Amino acid sequence: MKNLWQDEQAAKYTDELGLRVYTSRLLGQDASLVLHGGGNTSVKITEINLVGEEEEILYVKGSGWDLETIEAAGFAPVRMAHLLKLAKLPSLTDAQMVNELKTQMTNSSAPSPSVETILHATLPYKYVDHTHADAVVTVTNNSAGLERIKAIYGDEVVIIPYIMPGFDLAKRCAEIFEADATDKTIGMVLMNHGMFSFADTAKESYGRMIYLVEKAEEYLKKENAWALPEEAVTTTSFYSLEQAELRHWVSQAAGAPVILATDSSERCLRFVKRNDIKHISQQGPATPDHVIRTKQLPMICHELSEYIKNYQSYFEAHASTPRDGQEKTMLNPTPKVILNKQQGLVAVGQSVKEAQIVADIYHHTMDIIERATLLGGYQALPDQDIFDMEYWELEQAKLKKSGFTPEFAGEVVVISGAASGIGKACVETFLGKGAAVIALDYDPSVTSLFESEAYLGLNVDVTDSDGLQRSLDEGVKAFGGIDMLILNAGVFPGGCRIDALKTNEWRRVLGTNLDATFVLMKLVHPYLKLAPNGGRAVVIGSKNVPAPGPGAAAYSASKAGVNQLARVAALEWGADNIRVNTVHPNAVFDTGLWTESVLADRAAHYGLTVEEYKSNNVLKTEVTSSDVAELTAAMCGDLFAKTTGGQVPIDGGNYRVI
Repeated sequence: MKNLWQDEQAAKYTDELGLRVYTSRLLGQDASLVLHGGGNTSVKITEINLVGEEEEILYVKGSGWDLETIEAAGFAPVRMAHLLKLAKLPSLTDAQMVNELKTQMTNSSAPSPSVETILHATLPYKYVDHTHADAVVTVTNNSAGLERIKAIYGDEVVIIPYIMPGFDLAKRCAEIFEADATDKTIGMVLMNHGMFSFADTAKESYGRMIYLVEKAEEYLKKENAWALPEEAVTTTSFYSLEQAELRHWVSQAAGAPVILATDSSERCLRFVKRNDIKHISQQGPATPDHVIRTKQLPMICHELSEYIKNYQSYFEAHASTPRDGQEKTMLNPTPKVILNKQQGLVAVGQSVKEAQIVADIYHHTMDIIERATLLGGYQALPDQDIFDMEYWELEQAKLKKSGFTPEFAGEVVVISGAASGIGKACVETFLGKGAAVIALDYDPSVTSLFESEAYLGLNVDVTDSDGLQRSLDEGVKAFGGIDMLILNAGVFPGGCRIDALKTNEWRRVLGTNLDATFVLMKLVHPYLKLAPNGGRAVVIGSKNVPAPGPGAAAYSASKAGVNQLARVAALEWGADNIRVNTVHPNAVFDTGLWTESVLADRAAHYGLTVEEYKSNNVLKTEVTSSDVAELTAAMCGDLFAKTTGGQVPIDGGNYRVI
């Protein structure tokens, strides 16, 4: 643990809520304390309301906000007086609690208050901090966890047995705290859940959290349960086609395409290759809060049918006695975490972001499991407690907040020639529609064009078949498979008549535009066959296919060849549930080929202004890279689900083509 408080930085926050924001962010910066929306914080502030009355308001972290980036708007203001009255009720259902919290907010546009709002209200301190600190959870997930916590903290903390978050936990915490707290109490340990700290200043409450977690870390070090094994492991080859096959079957079982993010680092391989992996990994999550992200257990190797069968049994065994007494419908039974001795850790998600969250959580889970094992044995909560959290209505609501599902959620597209022009526009369009993008280009800038977890830019020459395969392997390792292929890479040489065209230039153009396209199609075909929703390929063709012009023999011939290749592929690949279509753009001027001077020269050649030249077509409209990208994406979507071998012009209506 490291105390990150800086007086100079704290001085920038001039009020109590500002300091609450500051220390909340300090907690959120440390992944060993909270992960992806975990934990919560609060501050009690006395304010004058609209009618001039003084009232105490609890500002508590709102649902959907992350402590690392939280702002003042991320805290829900709730009237303390009503919260304290609620805490004295003998019982309160989850639905009643949520309703009461919302109706007692002083700002209707604020986010929904944390489910632990009443707990925060009952603690008699201005500032309250709550984390799921790895070190604390490591100690509590142990058969002798209670005795160890007592040995570490003595009178410094009040200890609460595991109770599911909500009203029952708040009420029990208030009772135990009132009975057990002393003038030495600075925190509260929730067994198998996490740590609370509190004080009358933001600085002291945050400092106490760091102090308490550090004590747990020091205890683990003293017990030789901190340093993890670092013996060398033998790395194995990554077989991307096997990964695509795994993704295919997981997606089929899930009923929708999924992303598989693979981590084959030494750390992960060392964990999955443990002799006792089938025991230590099958105990349950480090804290029940993680179950909605990772499920109760990871899948070992590729035993998918067995995993699904076991999950169904788990559901049936516990659905009859749920905590809230409500009938349950089984969730998707497919795994979120897969442990494999060849690949390491494989995280599953409906999006790249979701898969990365799963991976982050399980990285910490591995540390917790191994340290708890060194401490005497990892022991998670009973299955029923995990089930109750997984099927808790309030926790499920967190995962449903996104609402809208993007068109290409869980799908992966390869785009060649992606660093500029139409290719770059295709990247933007597919990212916007929820796809993960493997972007290929000869230009090194492709590696850093977009800052998105769903973007992987790879610098490769499309004429290098070995380089292409390595790139596909890397892309599949990042995302799990390939669903769509956009064939855009190509060169457009300067105008040259056939009698003056050099043979090596002819071969260069055909090698890049036609031969490389053939190779990439051939390499991607096995992955497209495994696409959960069927594979799709779109060729970025050219007006020069139906209407070639003088001086463009090599370009026109290469594009015509690609066009025929696509038509043959449509005939051959239909049996593999892959559709292949072509778009024929023309006069797309917002690309690197068309500089201002070139545009001016070409416009003058035809006796037109630049603007007239840009829209010199039947519809008198300008065609942009974005227009082509949108049509390309549409051809991969449901609108063209029953079309293959198609050729669609996007040129505003070219006189020669028509």
